[in-house]
Amino acid sequence: MEKRKPRVSHVMPCSVNLLTATAGGKNDAMTATCMFISEEPPLLVVSVDKQSLTHEFIEETGEFTLNVASTNQVDLAKKLGATHGRKVDKFKSLGIGTEPGKTVKAPAIKGAFASIECKVITSFPVSRYTVYVAEAIDYAISEKVSPVAWHQDRYYKLTEEVR
Repeated sequence: MEKRKPRVSHVMPCSVNLLTATAGGKNDAMTATCMFISEEPPLLVVSVDKQSLTHEFIEETGEFTLNVASTNQVDLAKKLGATHGRKVDKFKSLGIGTEPGKTVKAPAIKGAFASIECKVITSFPVSRYTVYVAEAIDYAISEKVSPVAWHQDRYYKLTEEVR
């Protein structure tokens, strides 16, 4: 067996989410992955770089929206992962269409497979990140598009059930 430290991020398939946060009348977005902790209550976990504008907004408001990326948003997911909100308004520069949140200020991104509005329950620091545990308090799904997953630096359409 080869003795090397694998890039674990390449071993584990991940959800692809466009996380939005709002504070002081400004929006920010980033690409994130998410994991469910429990179904009832619906609890999720995400990690956010402490240096990001998104982090600043979540710390200020205690809320965010996870937009589950659709197959039409792979390019947007890549761009959000490489663009930093302190330097540029991502929504304007990337032409991101939004809809207002129902229960949080963070917007839903048009064209997403689902938008899940979240309130932070607790958080803790890990390395250069803050890990947020949040409750999903509202959501909307679009049956017109398909979600994507990320695995080994590639994006995959999730539409076929394996039996």
